[in-house]
Amino acid sequence: MQIVANGIGIEIDDQGLPGGEPLLLIMGLGMQLTGWPDELVQDLVSRGFRVIRLDNRDAGLSQGFDQLGVPNLAAIGMRHLVHLPVQSPYRVEDMADDALGVLDALGIERAHVCGASMGGMIAQHMAAKRPQRVKSLTLIMTTTGARQLPQPGLRVRTALISRPDGRDVGAVVRHLQRLLRLIGSPAYPAEPERLRRRLEASVRRAWRPKGTARQVAAIVADGDRTKLMVRIQSPTHVIHGEADPLVPVAAGRDLVKRIRGATGDFIPGMGHDLPLQLIPRIAQGIADNAKR
Repeated sequence: MQIVANGIGIEIDDQGLPGGEPLLLIMGLGMQLTGWPDELVQDLVSRGFRVIRLDNRDAGLSQGFDQLGVPNLAAIGMRHLVHLPVQSPYRVEDMADDALGVLDALGIERAHVCGASMGGMIAQHMAAKRPQRVKSLTLIMTTTGARQLPQPGLRVRTALISRPDGRDVGAVVRHLQRLLRLIGSPAYPAEPERLRRRLEASVRRAWRPKGTARQVAAIVADGDRTKLMVRIQSPTHVIHGEADPLVPVAAGRDLVKRIRGATGDFIPGMGHDLPLQLIPRIAQGIADNAKR
Protein backbone atom coordinates (compact mmCIF):
# COMPACT_ATOMS: atom_id res chain seq x y z
CA MET A 1 0.00 0.00 0.00
CA GLN A 2 1.37 3.39 -0.95
CA ILE A 3 0.73 6.50 1.12
CA VAL A 4 1.88 10.10 0.98
CA ALA A 5 4.34 10.78 3.80
CA ASN A 6 6.45 13.92 4.15
CA GLY A 7 5.10 14.92 0.75
CA ILE A 8 6.37 11.85 -1.15
CA GLY A 9 5.05 8.40 -2.04
CA ILE A 10 6.12 5.77 0.49
CA GLU A 11 5.23 2.09 0.19
CA ILE A 12 4.24 0.43 3.46
CA ASP A 13 3.10 -2.92 4.80
CA ASP A 14 0.79 -2.77 7.84
CA GLN A 15 0.07 -6.00 9.75
CA GLY A 16 -1.58 -6.84 13.05
CA LEU A 17 -4.63 -5.51 14.86
CA PRO A 18 -5.28 -1.78 14.31
CA GLY A 19 -5.40 -1.36 18.09
CA GLY A 20 -2.09 -3.15 18.66
CA GLU A 21 1.03 -1.40 19.92
CA PRO A 22 2.42 0.35 16.81
CA LEU A 23 5.93 -0.79 15.86
CA LEU A 24 7.73 0.82 12.92
CA LEU A 25 10.47 -1.25 11.25
CA ILE A 26 13.04 0.68 9.18
CA MET A 27 15.37 -1.29 6.91
CA GLY A 28 18.94 -0.51 5.82
CA LEU A 29 20.91 0.64 2.80
CA GLY A 30 19.28 -0.27 -0.50
CA MET A 31 17.04 -2.77 1.27
CA GLN A 32 13.29 -3.09 0.90
CA LEU A 33 10.63 -3.62 3.54
CA THR A 34 10.76 -7.29 2.55
CA GLY A 35 14.24 -7.37 4.09
CA TRP A 36 12.44 -7.81 7.41
CA PRO A 37 11.74 -11.58 7.47
CA ASP A 38 8.07 -12.53 7.48
CA GLU A 39 8.85 -14.84 10.41
CA LEU A 40 9.95 -11.85 12.49
CA VAL A 41 6.88 -9.84 11.53
CA GLN A 42 4.55 -12.71 12.47
CA ASP A 43 6.36 -13.26 15.76
CA LEU A 44 5.93 -9.58 16.65
CA VAL A 45 2.28 -9.56 15.56
CA SER A 46 1.65 -12.58 17.80
CA ARG A 47 3.01 -10.51 20.71
CA GLY A 48 0.36 -7.84 20.16
CA PHE A 49 2.23 -5.39 17.96
CA ARG A 50 0.82 -3.62 14.93
CA VAL A 51 3.88 -3.99 12.69
CA ILE A 52 4.47 -1.34 10.03
CA ARG A 53 7.27 -1.78 7.51
CA LEU A 54 8.24 0.81 4.91
CA ASP A 55 10.36 1.11 1.79
CA ASN A 56 12.70 4.04 2.37
CA ARG A 57 12.76 6.70 -0.33
CA ASP A 58 14.72 5.56 -3.39
CA ALA A 59 14.22 1.89 -2.48
CA GLY A 60 11.61 -0.75 -3.20
CA LEU A 61 8.33 0.70 -4.43
CA SER A 62 8.68 4.11 -2.79
CA GLN A 63 9.27 7.31 -4.70
CA GLY A 64 12.63 7.66 -6.42
CA PHE A 65 14.87 10.66 -6.87
CA ASP A 66 16.52 9.95 -10.21
CA GLN A 67 16.09 13.60 -11.14
CA LEU A 68 18.80 14.41 -8.58
CA GLY A 69 21.41 12.42 -10.49
CA VAL A 70 23.83 9.72 -9.36
CA PRO A 71 26.54 10.82 -6.91
CA ASN A 72 30.21 10.07 -7.61
CA LEU A 73 30.88 7.69 -4.74
CA ALA A 74 34.64 7.60 -5.36
CA ALA A 75 34.83 11.38 -5.02
CA ILE A 76 32.60 11.31 -1.96
CA GLY A 77 34.82 8.67 -0.38
CA MET A 78 37.94 10.77 -1.00
CA ARG A 79 36.35 13.88 0.51
CA HIS A 80 35.28 11.90 3.56
CA LEU A 81 38.76 10.43 3.90
CA VAL A 82 40.38 13.87 4.10
CA HIS A 83 37.63 15.29 6.35
CA LEU A 84 36.06 17.57 3.75
CA PRO A 85 32.29 18.24 3.74
CA VAL A 86 30.21 15.90 1.60
CA GLN A 87 27.13 16.99 -0.31
CA SER A 88 24.30 14.53 -0.85
CA PRO A 89 21.04 14.66 -2.87
CA TYR A 90 19.12 14.37 0.41
CA ARG A 91 19.89 13.70 4.07
CA VAL A 92 19.39 10.85 6.51
CA GLU A 93 17.33 13.37 8.46
CA ASP A 94 15.01 13.64 5.45
CA MET A 95 14.47 9.88 5.60
CA ALA A 96 13.66 10.25 9.30
CA ASP A 97 11.05 12.83 8.35
CA ASP A 98 9.65 10.31 5.84
CA ALA A 99 9.28 7.72 8.61
CA LEU A 100 7.59 10.24 10.90
CA GLY A 101 5.35 11.15 7.96
CA VAL A 102 4.28 7.50 7.74
CA LEU A 103 3.15 7.66 11.36
CA ASP A 104 1.33 10.93 10.64
CA ALA A 105 -0.43 9.44 7.61
CA LEU A 106 -1.60 6.48 9.69
CA GLY A 107 -2.77 8.69 12.56
CA ILE A 108 -0.19 7.28 14.98
CA GLU A 109 1.05 9.78 17.55
CA ARG A 110 3.69 7.54 19.21
CA ALA A 111 5.26 4.28 18.11
CA HIS A 112 7.96 1.84 19.04
CA VAL A 113 10.75 2.15 16.44
CA CYS A 114 13.25 -0.47 15.32
CA GLY A 115 15.92 0.26 12.73
CA ALA A 116 18.54 -2.01 11.18
CA SER A 117 21.85 -0.72 9.79
CA MET A 118 21.03 2.52 7.91
CA GLY A 119 17.53 2.15 9.34
CA GLY A 120 19.12 2.46 12.78
CA MET A 121 20.72 5.75 11.71
CA ILE A 122 17.32 7.01 10.60
CA ALA A 123 15.82 5.85 13.91
CA GLN A 124 18.52 7.70 15.86
CA HIS A 125 17.44 10.96 14.21
CA MET A 126 13.79 10.23 14.96
CA ALA A 127 14.40 9.52 18.64
CA ALA A 128 16.81 12.43 19.15
CA LYS A 129 14.80 15.10 17.37
CA ARG A 130 11.23 13.94 18.01
CA PRO A 131 11.50 12.10 21.35
CA GLN A 132 7.79 12.48 22.04
CA ARG A 133 7.03 10.31 18.99
CA VAL A 134 9.25 7.33 19.90
CA LYS A 135 7.97 5.04 22.69
CA SER A 136 10.97 2.75 22.58
CA LEU A 137 13.99 2.39 20.31
CA THR A 138 15.68 -0.79 19.12
CA LEU A 139 18.90 -0.41 17.14
CA ILE A 140 20.16 -3.43 15.20
CA MET A 141 23.68 -3.67 13.68
CA THR A 142 24.11 0.10 13.41
CA THR A 143 26.46 2.92 14.47
CA THR A 144 26.78 6.55 15.49
CA GLY A 145 29.11 7.05 12.53
CA ALA A 146 31.96 8.17 14.79
CA ARG A 147 35.25 8.12 12.88
CA GLN A 148 37.26 6.47 15.64
CA LEU A 149 35.15 3.30 15.48
CA PRO A 150 36.50 0.28 13.55
CA GLN A 151 35.54 0.25 9.87
CA PRO A 152 34.85 -2.64 7.48
CA GLY A 153 37.87 -4.30 5.91
CA LEU A 154 39.01 -3.85 2.33
CA ARG A 155 37.34 -7.05 1.12
CA VAL A 156 33.94 -5.92 2.41
CA ARG A 157 34.35 -2.37 1.07
CA THR A 158 35.31 -3.74 -2.34
CA ALA A 159 32.29 -6.05 -2.39
CA LEU A 160 29.96 -3.19 -1.52
CA ILE A 161 30.96 -1.14 -4.57
CA SER A 162 31.18 -4.09 -6.96
CA ARG A 163 28.56 -4.58 -9.63
CA PRO A 164 26.70 -7.61 -10.98
CA ASP A 165 28.25 -9.30 -14.01
CA GLY A 166 25.04 -8.75 -15.97
CA ARG A 167 21.70 -6.96 -15.89
CA ASP A 168 19.37 -9.95 -15.84
CA VAL A 169 17.70 -11.15 -12.64
CA GLY A 170 19.98 -14.17 -12.32
CA ALA A 171 23.15 -12.07 -12.47
CA VAL A 172 21.86 -9.64 -9.84
CA VAL A 173 20.80 -12.49 -7.55
CA ARG A 174 24.24 -14.12 -7.83
CA HIS A 175 25.86 -10.77 -7.03
CA LEU A 176 23.70 -10.35 -3.92
CA GLN A 177 24.33 -13.94 -2.84
CA ARG A 178 28.09 -13.32 -2.89
CA LEU A 179 27.69 -10.13 -0.87
CA LEU A 180 25.39 -11.65 1.74
CA ARG A 181 27.62 -14.69 2.17
CA LEU A 182 30.48 -12.29 2.90
CA ILE A 183 28.70 -10.12 5.48
CA GLY A 184 26.24 -12.70 6.85
CA SER A 185 26.36 -14.71 10.06
CA PRO A 186 29.09 -17.39 10.08
CA ALA A 187 27.39 -19.30 12.91
CA TYR A 188 23.93 -19.06 11.30
CA PRO A 189 24.38 -19.47 7.54
CA ALA A 190 21.28 -19.00 5.44
CA GLU A 191 19.87 -22.07 3.73
CA PRO A 192 21.06 -21.51 0.12
CA GLU A 193 17.81 -22.22 -1.70
CA ARG A 194 15.72 -20.15 0.71
CA LEU A 195 18.16 -17.26 0.32
CA ARG A 196 18.08 -17.54 -3.47
CA ARG A 197 14.28 -17.47 -3.52
CA ARG A 198 14.13 -14.44 -1.21
CA LEU A 199 16.70 -12.54 -3.26
CA GLU A 200 14.99 -13.36 -6.55
CA ALA A 201 11.65 -12.14 -5.19
CA SER A 202 13.35 -8.98 -3.94
CA VAL A 203 15.04 -8.23 -7.27
CA ARG A 204 11.82 -8.85 -9.20
CA ARG A 205 10.01 -6.47 -6.85
CA ALA A 206 12.61 -3.72 -7.31
CA TRP A 207 16.31 -3.31 -8.12
CA ARG A 208 17.45 0.31 -7.80
CA PRO A 209 21.24 0.68 -7.55
CA LYS A 210 21.10 4.40 -8.42
CA GLY A 211 18.86 4.98 -5.41
CA THR A 212 21.27 2.99 -3.26
CA ALA A 213 24.11 5.28 -4.38
CA ARG A 214 22.12 8.32 -3.25
CA GLN A 215 21.48 6.65 0.10
CA VAL A 216 25.22 5.97 0.47
CA ALA A 217 25.89 9.67 -0.13
CA ALA A 218 23.33 10.56 2.53
CA ILE A 219 25.01 8.26 5.07
CA VAL A 220 28.48 9.69 4.41
CA ALA A 221 27.19 13.27 4.53
CA ASP A 222 25.43 12.57 7.84
CA GLY A 223 28.79 11.94 9.48
CA ASP A 224 29.14 11.54 13.22
CA ARG A 225 25.85 11.42 15.16
CA THR A 226 27.52 11.07 18.59
CA LYS A 227 26.19 14.41 19.84
CA LEU A 228 22.63 13.28 19.09
CA MET A 229 22.88 10.35 21.50
CA VAL A 230 22.52 12.48 24.64
CA ARG A 231 19.14 13.68 23.31
CA ILE A 232 17.66 10.17 23.07
CA GLN A 233 15.20 9.67 25.93
CA SER A 234 13.38 6.53 24.77
CA PRO A 235 14.19 3.17 26.35
CA THR A 236 16.83 1.84 23.97
CA HIS A 237 18.00 -1.69 23.20
CA VAL A 238 20.98 -2.46 20.96
CA ILE A 239 21.27 -5.78 19.12
CA HIS A 240 24.56 -6.45 17.34
CA GLY A 241 26.42 -9.45 16.01
CA GLU A 242 29.89 -10.05 17.39
CA ALA A 243 30.92 -11.34 13.94
CA ASP A 244 29.59 -8.36 11.94
CA PRO A 245 32.19 -7.54 9.24
CA LEU A 246 30.33 -4.51 7.88
CA VAL A 247 29.56 -2.63 11.10
CA PRO A 248 31.95 -4.10 13.68
CA VAL A 249 30.49 -4.86 17.10
CA ALA A 250 32.44 -2.00 18.70
CA ALA A 251 29.84 0.31 17.15
CA GLY A 252 27.02 -1.42 19.04
CA ARG A 253 28.93 -1.30 22.32
CA ASP A 254 29.58 2.40 21.70
CA LEU A 255 25.84 3.03 21.32
CA VAL A 256 25.10 1.35 24.65
CA LYS A 257 27.75 3.49 26.31
CA ARG A 258 26.47 6.76 24.83
CA ILE A 259 22.67 6.37 25.19
CA ARG A 260 21.47 6.78 28.75
CA GLY A 261 19.99 3.57 30.14
CA ALA A 262 20.54 1.56 26.95
CA THR A 263 20.78 -2.23 27.11
CA GLY A 264 22.70 -4.44 24.72
CA ASP A 265 22.52 -7.94 23.28
CA PHE A 266 25.78 -8.86 21.56
CA ILE A 267 25.36 -12.16 19.78
CA PRO A 268 28.30 -14.48 19.07
CA GLY A 269 28.43 -15.72 15.49
CA MET A 270 25.94 -13.16 14.16
CA GLY A 271 27.00 -11.04 11.21
CA HIS A 272 25.25 -8.27 9.30
CA ASP A 273 21.93 -9.99 8.67
CA LEU A 274 18.84 -11.29 10.44
CA PRO A 275 19.28 -15.08 10.63
CA LEU A 276 16.15 -17.18 10.83
CA GLN A 277 17.56 -19.00 13.87
CA LEU A 278 17.80 -15.72 15.82
CA ILE A 279 14.30 -14.41 15.05
CA PRO A 280 12.85 -15.40 18.48
CA ARG A 281 15.77 -13.75 20.30
CA ILE A 282 15.49 -10.54 18.27
CA ALA A 283 11.70 -10.39 18.70
CA GLN A 284 12.05 -10.97 22.44
CA GLY A 285 14.57 -8.14 22.68
CA ILE A 286 12.23 -5.73 20.88
CA ALA A 287 9.26 -6.78 23.03
CA ASP A 288 11.14 -6.57 26.33
CA ASN A 289 12.43 -3.11 25.46
CA ALA A 290 8.94 -1.96 24.52
CA LYS A 291 7.75 -2.95 28.01
CA ARG A 292 10.37 -0.64 29.53
